[in-house]
Amino acid sequence: MTSLFLLLLAFGGPRPVGGEQVAVLAGGCFWGVEAVFEHVRGVVRVTSGYAGGSKVSPSYEDVGSGRTGHAESVQIVFDPTKISYRKILEVFFSVAHDPTQLNRQGPDEGPEYRSAVFFADSAQKRDVDVYVAELTRAKAYSRPIVTEVAPLRAFYPAEDYHQDFAAKNPRNPYIVYNDLPKVEHLKQKFPELYRETGHTAGR
Repeated sequence: MTSLFLLLLAFGGPRPVGGEQVAVLAGGCFWGVEAVFEHVRGVVRVTSGYAGGSKVSPSYEDVGSGRTGHAESVQIVFDPTKISYRKILEVFFSVAHDPTQLNRQGPDEGPEYRSAVFFADSAQKRDVDVYVAELTRAKAYSRPIVTEVAPLRAFYPAEDYHQDFAAKNPRNPYIVYNDLPKVEHLKQKFPELYRETGHTAGR
């Protein structure tokens, strides 16, 4: 993970320590994906941000224009002795978003809301490819999975007001309607992973 550590150091993301690992995922508005993973046991920190684009240090407005190629993403620092990357993927594909929606998620439309997994190394790529193939063979969804699988080039943390947005604004109508049901779905589908405390983000 040395190259990933240097990449995180260069672009301001959370720095893994010891045996910690990192997953970067995009599944629509980052508020909801972040909210889900902040309730997952074994997750150390979650940061909302941007990945998959061309501009260095993009702003929310830059990404929202659709011209930089970035997707709203979350960076998940996790303890692999408590949760595997494979289990992270299971939560992502079954709870955090709908991987069959192309360039949109729920009420949000545009390439910045696309479904994507940005893999850090060959092991993560293999895990993603194998899992997507399993879901496809099992016909887990009525429509094809459209998740982009791409190498992680850089991750840029979003502005401070986006961090822990759902935890800080639980009565926001968008959160109530779109994101709290995902957290409840996590609790029902993965009770062994669910934890009540949700505030884990750090920069």
